[in-house]
Amino acid sequence: MIETILTNARIVCPDCEVNGTLVIEDECIVDILPHNLPDGIDLHGAILIPGIIDIHTDYLEREISPRPSAKIPLELALHVMDLRALSCGLTTVSTAARISEERVGEMGSWRGDGLALAKQFDELIPQMRARHRIHLRWSPNFEPVDDILDQLLQLKSVANLVFNDDMPGQRQFRDIEAMLKQHSTRQGISIEAARQRMQERIEKAGKVNNRMAVKARVAGRIPLGSHDDTTVEHVIEAFESGATLSEMPCSIEAARKAKELGMMVCMGAPNYYRGGSHCGNLSCHDAMAENLVDIICSDYHFPSMLACAIRMVEEGMTLPAAINLFTLNPATHLGFGDTTGSIELGKQADLVAFHPHKGYGDVARVWVGGQERYSALKNRPSSHPGMKESLQPEEDAVPAGQ
Repeated sequence: MIETILTNARIVCPDCEVNGTLVIEDECIVDILPHNLPDGIDLHGAILIPGIIDIHTDYLEREISPRPSAKIPLELALHVMDLRALSCGLTTVSTAARISEERVGEMGSWRGDGLALAKQFDELIPQMRARHRIHLRWSPNFEPVDDILDQLLQLKSVANLVFNDDMPGQRQFRDIEAMLKQHSTRQGISIEAARQRMQERIEKAGKVNNRMAVKARVAGRIPLGSHDDTTVEHVIEAFESGATLSEMPCSIEAARKAKELGMMVCMGAPNYYRGGSHCGNLSCHDAMAENLVDIICSDYHFPSMLACAIRMVEEGMTLPAAINLFTLNPATHLGFGDTTGSIELGKQADLVAFHPHKGYGDVARVWVGGQERYSALKNRPSSHPGMKESLQPEEDAVPAGQ
């Protein structure tokens, strides 16, 4: 048995904070003490939270293709992404692989072979320091799908499957004229030629909806969700297709309907941190004002995750409530909330120690399964200029369970 003692920390539990010590045996949390111990690892007053769990990220694209014509091998891209995630406090990362009938581009690109990416990713994951999973962004507008689903179900690392309808003129892609200009430029063709191709694509895709076939094969085995729901009808269709998550809804009406149906709602961290959607869709702030948001994901920017949690506290949310959006709630959606996602006795010791600055978090150390996987290798003071009172240590923290 390996015992690890982390002391002099502000420990964030699901519904309270404890100033004191966390005891780990092998991979699990075995004790939470409201005082410091002389023989523990001194965290110098750092805030200690569960490892952040990211249910959706496109970050890998940045490492695979740092320039449109520059391609980096997947092994190197994953290695750097792994280190980047840990340094930002993420211990579980679900990387998107787009599954559709379009498999003509570079692997890892938007039009590339998502099935091949998922297979290779699945083989490389055991070599990585953080916990990595595969987030399947599934097009509902192609068939047949049985053979592809059979292959995906053989993978060990699939986290969830989210219907990603990218039909031109709908959801996030409502501005067809803007899409035509983009396609014309990328493909080196005229606007009229791009329009003809898009019309052919719309007519073909509009004849197919594989959602119920996916539900019949994977519901109960892989958590299902829906991406970019814009109308109430979109949400109802997703719910009837087995989705328990509405991911980045584009309108407040869609988010309201998802909550009404008992679905969880996920929004992107950059949306909250920047103060709005970069493409003009629903603001995370507006959705949170109506208590519609359950989960925050990185979407495309790892540092925004912890920075968002800090900003939420600065704007009035309690620290445990903010942290749950990034840890316990995503773990619950993915189906392992009983073993990880919060600092509680018996759970896996996926942990992040950080010091808050105004508007962002400075990650000091990270543990995955009780093993230290990242260290900034220098001590920080217990407070920083600009730290708001809500992020200062509490005087009368109560131990978990009391």
